[in-house]
Amino acid sequence: MSKNLAVQNSAVLDSAHVGDIQGAFGTVRVSDTNPRKGWKARILTLLAIMGPGLIVMVGDNDAGGVATYAQAGQNFGTSLMWVLLLLVPVLIVNQEMVVRLGLVTGVGHARLIFERFGKFWGAFSVGDLFILNLLTIVTEFIGIRMALQHFGIHPIVAVALAAVFLIAMTVTGSFRKWERFMYLMIAANFLVIPLVIMSHPALPVVAKGLVPGVQGGLTSNALLLIIGMVGTTVAPWQLFFQQSNVIDKRLTPRWMSYERADTVIGSIVVVVGAAAIIATTAFAFGKTGLAGHFVDSGTVMNGLSVHISKAAGDLFAIVLLNASLIGAAAVTLSTSYAFGDVFGIKHSLHRKVKDGLSFYVAYGCIILISAGVVVIPHAPLGLITTGVQALAGILLPSATVFLLLLCNDKHVLGPWVNKPWLNAVSSVIVGVLIMLSLILAATTFFPNMNVHVLTVSTAAVLVAALVVAGFWWIMIKRRAARGSAPVHPAQVHSIEQVETTRLVVRNVAGVPNVASQEERANWRMPPLSELPKPVWSSLQKVGMLALRGYLVVAVVMLVTKVVQLALGA
Repeated sequence: MSKNLAVQNSAVLDSAHVGDIQGAFGTVRVSDTNPRKGWKARILTLLAIMGPGLIVMVGDNDAGGVATYAQAGQNFGTSLMWVLLLLVPVLIVNQEMVVRLGLVTGVGHARLIFERFGKFWGAFSVGDLFILNLLTIVTEFIGIRMALQHFGIHPIVAVALAAVFLIAMTVTGSFRKWERFMYLMIAANFLVIPLVIMSHPALPVVAKGLVPGVQGGLTSNALLLIIGMVGTTVAPWQLFFQQSNVIDKRLTPRWMSYERADTVIGSIVVVVGAAAIIATTAFAFGKTGLAGHFVDSGTVMNGLSVHISKAAGDLFAIVLLNASLIGAAAVTLSTSYAFGDVFGIKHSLHRKVKDGLSFYVAYGCIILISAGVVVIPHAPLGLITTGVQALAGILLPSATVFLLLLCNDKHVLGPWVNKPWLNAVSSVIVGVLIMLSLILAATTFFPNMNVHVLTVSTAAVLVAALVVAGFWWIMIKRRAARGSAPVHPAQVHSIEQVETTRLVVRNVAGVPNVASQEERANWRMPPLSELPKPVWSSLQKVGMLALRGYLVVAVVMLVTKVVQLALGA
């Protein structure tokens, strides 16, 4: 099948998204449909396919992540290690859903929201993504500036060098070259291993931290830090990035199991890196006057230089620099992908600069604008960092709700829609994430709010909502079962009517008939113009209106709070 024909028969928006898989460590021909037999063949295929899951996970251990984990170790020792274990299934479940959406639809997250939820939600999702991502990239450049200042490099020079590097590594016109650059930075991420060894960790103490508990008791500060750890690990940009990146890598449902493995591996790598940072600051500062007094990543560098060695401080600075570069590259690319999806421009790393000029110009502008903000004299960098955290918390509910609804849209995913058990697990995870994001946003607006009372009350509301949703789902299923009951023989007048009845029953849920695994592996969402418009139930309409109201109120409160902080009120 030719490239153009493959694009016409699916929803893929850019012809560069169809063809051979050209990964950092190998190539898989588009015509290669042979089953992989033997471990060697499977490992070679995995090496060629993996990348998007690993990159999106390691990219989330960015400047903000490094600072958050360093704070957890410095202020609470290893007692919050258990939070990282809980985050592994959360990361896997969330990102597995966007993997399915990307491989099956061939369309980016932003475009799907436009098509399935209308122009309002589409414009909102893309608009808030652009704003949040731009501010997030600013925080990455703050990390870059701080790390290179440790080595005596002037802030303007540091930021300029980083901006040139990020643009140069992306405009090569080769997906493979870009992915290899990312792998080099992923390899540098493992510098946390010698760093933690230099801090002389005690393994029994580390193991004890895997058991839920908080050093000094569960205070408001500890609870907010736990929420911050969750928030810095689960971010809206991840959904947009991985869905578009698997499309750009030309992956299809045939390679679903390999990309799922890629996502699982990435989840483990990111948690190991986070644990190493926590252990480093926990053991480096545990018996010093710095314990419990985290300020920022800069003081961590200086503290490690004093209490361990200059080499340790330098190594932490390199880890921070590398994390900031990975984060900036991934977040910027997720924004450019969304830009291309929404405005219908060519948006692939496979394209040369001349062929994908608008895509690369958008990427370069985002980098330059973000870098420019960081070097503005007296720019409110601390306020920007606080605003990013709060805004991410506000937008997380809408992002996770859209994700869950899309993964239950039978016209979009066909035989790949969520299974009931996955919906149950996902609903609990989404509910907890929404609860935590609300707490984080509320405490940002109202610092004196009683966090314990807020947590208990929101948890009670969440449990009640999940119970109501469970009963509602059971009622819907029972009603559907009654509606699809088999026809009584007395009502059937011919063999043809029996077959017609069976066909209607099979298709009553809208799921295409897929007879084999091979057909399932080849099923792709049809072109967007052929999809019927989604029909929302009354409950869905009420829910979306409630979500819209929440977002309007929360954004107004955030803007008011930022203005007050900027004016020193």
